[in-house]
Amino acid sequence: MFMQIAVGAIGIGIVLMVGYLVIAQVALALPESDNATTEAIEETKQTVFAGFALVAVGIIVLAAFGLISVFK
Repeated sequence: MFMQIAVGAIGIGIVLMVGYLVIAQVALALPESDNATTEAIEETKQTVFAGFALVAVGIIVLAAFGLISVFK
């Protein structure tokens, strides 16, 4: 069960990384004069960073439960 959750967390992390790379490339391609779009992209980057943090916390908690079950 723990392995399935870990694989799912890794999959979510990969999706978040690819999404961040796409958003970063779009931000580089846009002209500097479009303030509303640039602001929206920055907010989207912050959301992706929050997703990274949630995945990291999930992996840490999963590892803790795994260690608890091994030493039980």
